[in-house]
Amino acid sequence: MTTSLPNAVLRLPGLGAPILLTCEHASNDIPAPWRAADEDQALLEDHWGWDIGALDLTLSLSAALGAEAVLSQFSRLVCDANRAWDDPSCVVRAIEGRPLGLNQGLDDADLLLRRTTLYDPYHNTIDAALAARRSPTLVVSIHSFTPSLRGEARWMEAGVLYDAHDALAETWAEAIAQAGVIVAKNEPYSGKAGLIYSAKRHGDRHGFPYLELELRQDLINTPERARAWAERLAPTLTPVLREAGILAP
Repeated sequence: MTTSLPNAVLRLPGLGAPILLTCEHASNDIPAPWRAADEDQALLEDHWGWDIGALDLTLSLSAALGAEAVLSQFSRLVCDANRAWDDPSCVVRAIEGRPLGLNQGLDDADLLLRRTTLYDPYHNTIDAALAARRSPTLVVSIHSFTPSLRGEARWMEAGVLYDAHDALAETWAEAIAQAGVIVAKNEPYSGKAGLIYSAKRHGDRHGFPYLELELRQDLINTPERARAWAERLAPTLTPVLREAGILAP
């Protein structure tokens, strides 16, 4: 039985656009009955706890596009909605070798509670949204990435991640570049390495094309910046919808 905790998932209805936005790392909240250990607090505020700016970017894109959106309302440290449940990185026990207090000594009952009240309700909400569609839809998962990782600067401002939809990714990357954005394909992570789990899961299940957008966190770390980037990026999806045959040429 799956019973969502209150406020575990946020679903915005949209205005009928042929796009569904998802945001797997929208929140750094630790819902009751769980509690972050004192030593975990800094991680919650960092990129380990959530994708900084992704919430505001998704909300602003939803408004700009008139697109329905589904957003998680729990930290990826409780469970990561962008990983398969049986993936060891779905419920991490340590961050860069340091034990995560929140996830020490977990038993099967605790893991089952996380799955049935958080993880499954999130994915079930996406399934319900897509099952209700009566016409083709583009699934777009929204994420953000750190300006540098392990001391190495990341030069791109945006990344388009994909595995099975190369032509759509190429079209989107070109449109984003034409908007004056420094963009890369399958950077800073590769969709072909299994790192766009949620988009692939739901796109494949419902027969819809899917992509993931990564935007650098320092560009969208305030609501105002996120809104400006949403307005800049929203028009870039039109050629993608045409390439997918969702909109007429």
